[in-house]
Amino acid sequence: MIGDKDDLVKYRLERAKETLEDAQLLIESKRWNSAINRLYYSAFYAVIALLLNENHKTTTHNGVKSIFSEQFIKNNIISQEFGKKYSQLFTWRQKGDYADLFDFTEEKVLPYYDFVKKFIIQIEKIIND
Repeated sequence: MIGDKDDLVKYRLERAKETLEDAQLLIESKRWNSAINRLYYSAFYAVIALLLNENHKTTTHNGVKSIFSEQFIKNNIISQEFGKKYSQLFTWRQKGDYADLFDFTEEKVLPYYDFVKKFIIQIEKIIND
């Protein structure tokens, strides 16, 4: 059953937080490529919540990234630094999932855990204001 907009926004934020917890478990296990995947999806679910909250709809990862950039980064609602890091996660998730003979390192992954945690908090604040 499909809920109303507020239910969907809440659901996506919950998914973002749960997926961040999954990333933490993968980090503890030193599963760096899988951790990047979960960090990206955690941020992605938070961005979807934000877009849904503002009545923006898209069905692709590129579409989400594009609308997020147009509506929130270019309008200085979310910092360009956060926008760049989200884009980097997008690129790295694809590389980690699909590139042969490529492995992320602890040094690359750990800073992005903190970023995603802050990113979710900022998105929640925007949604709740």
